[in-house]
Amino acid sequence: MNYIAYKFKVTPLDPGAEILVAELGELAFESFEETENGIIAYIQEQFDEEDLLAGIQLLRNPSFSIEFHKEKIEQINWNEEWEKNFHPIRVGNECHIRAPFHPKEEAKFDIIIEPKMSFGTGHHATTFQVIQLILEENWEMKKVLDMGCGTGVLGILTEMMGSKENHYIDIDEWCVENTTENLERNNCSGKVILGGAEVIEDNYDTIIANINRNILLEDMPTYVKHLHKGGNIYFSGFYEVDLPIIQQKAESLGLTYVKHIVKDDWVACKFVNRIS
Repeated sequence: MNYIAYKFKVTPLDPGAEILVAELGELAFESFEETENGIIAYIQEQFDEEDLLAGIQLLRNPSFSIEFHKEKIEQINWNEEWEKNFHPIRVGNECHIRAPFHPKEEAKFDIIIEPKMSFGTGHHATTFQVIQLILEENWEMKKVLDMGCGTGVLGILTEMMGSKENHYIDIDEWCVENTTENLERNNCSGKVILGGAEVIEDNYDTIIANINRNILLEDMPTYVKHLHKGGNIYFSGFYEVDLPIIQQKAESLGLTYVKHIVKDDWVACKFVNRIS
């Protein structure tokens, strides 16, 4: 799928950029990138409506000067980008994530990932954080759903740690193909499914959903419906400022907050299903 990049110049930058991100986060924007004079906000082309920014109050605030333009972002060949820019990463002392062209290093969990236009290399704060939380858990004999799987890296790690059955779901055909290939690279098995929350059919001991705030809020009831009592669910893909609304929604559905961690203002959090 293609994306539209909204490039904003914000004056004054502080606190204007932070306020703008908070307001844009109410819409379908999936990610944000800080620049020297503002932010870049990314949204799927299908959600880029003509009056998309009509409700952004900051644009009408006389205390701020905001200029913007938008550009269509074509699919990036992440394989080529990786070969130019990617370096292996290590999460704690146990997990090493690398591309096929990198040498193997000593690590309990050595994961080979080639992104093929998919999100989930471990470099983004949210992926890194969820990996940290995964490493804290016992995955023996667990049935796991990696929702919005991207490259499949999160589910692959749980398989390496002993999960008995994994399902991987993503709305992007590239991600489905890429996850399938990465499962083979890491001698893992799992069912890879194209679609969104509507294609979830099974029930799980653990669900991992590293997506974005708006999709999490919309699809959370479906996730909870398919989570066993006593099961864990991990949410990430949103900013620390959005944690209260995520927590409020989760608790309204019977989930109990356990913990969260923060990296570069991004959050990963854990809840447990106490009801059903």
